[in-house]
Amino acid sequence: MVPATLSLVADIGGTNTRVALANAATVRVDTVRRYRNAEFDGIGSVIARYLTDSGQDASGISGVCVAMAGPVHDGVGTLTNLDWRIDKAVLAEVLSAERVAVLNDLQAQGHAIGNIAAGDLDEVLPQPQVPDTAAKLVIGLGTGFNACPVFDTTAGRFVPPSEAGHVSLPTSIAELHPLLENLKDSGGYPSVEEVLSGRGVSHLHTALHGETIDPADILARIGEGEALACDTGALFVKVLGDVAGNLVLSHLPFGGVFLVGGVTRAFAPYLEQFDFVGAFRSKGRFSGFMEQFGVSVVSDDYAALTGCASHLSRA
Repeated sequence: MVPATLSLVADIGGTNTRVALANAATVRVDTVRRYRNAEFDGIGSVIARYLTDSGQDASGISGVCVAMAGPVHDGVGTLTNLDWRIDKAVLAEVLSAERVAVLNDLQAQGHAIGNIAAGDLDEVLPQPQVPDTAAKLVIGLGTGFNACPVFDTTAGRFVPPSEAGHVSLPTSIAELHPLLENLKDSGGYPSVEEVLSGRGVSHLHTALHGETIDPADILARIGEGEALACDTGALFVKVLGDVAGNLVLSHLPFGGVFLVGGVTRAFAPYLEQFDFVGAFRSKGRFSGFMEQFGVSVVSDDYAALTGCASHLSRA
């Protein structure tokens, strides 16, 4: 008999969607499948394909939770980089599930905290001992940029959504000032995401050196010690440290800061080289105060799926 706790979880990115089954808060890694979004007209058809491919009977699934890269309001979300509308009601129809949820992808990452194996957490700054209920902060760099606080309360875990990637770039970094004209989005606004994202790496390199190349090539050149690429990497990490420090002062996550996403993982080997900690703690008379916050890089690529499962298990 299929366990009553069996749920379906999905993580929708700009290019691919990953779908899996979960028992309570545990994702069954052997059930994870990846689908190219361009081959489907929406999440409903992806789920239908998954059920066919996996041989799973929809009637055995009691919950469904989808994480998506875009803002979510009242169970409805539109992806930032994909023309799909994710509707809580539509998901309930597809699976006839009792429990249905739509989360922003960073919210899902926030719900995963506490369910990530220690081996998938790479320490950047040590985490002081604090109560389990201390606030936490998740910062994600991938196709875009976002961040969200995580609060554990007597009523349960609360992970409010945000669109932190669309605040303006910090004015405290003098090296950015001559580059701002070339770091504006299509609306003429220099947002954090125009630097701290996959495309942002290329934007920053072009603004610095007049050379437009793929972010993966820039990372490869950094690994080889190429001077221009290292200049780009150093400024990227300085902006990341400064922005992360600003977010910490906004939310006071004494329970730790968790850096997630593909771009984060790509830059993780260079955080020490380019002095992330120095930029993170450089807050004037509050620089000493910043020593209270631990920082880790999450290397678990399935964290958003785990967060979806964890959220459903608490519902």
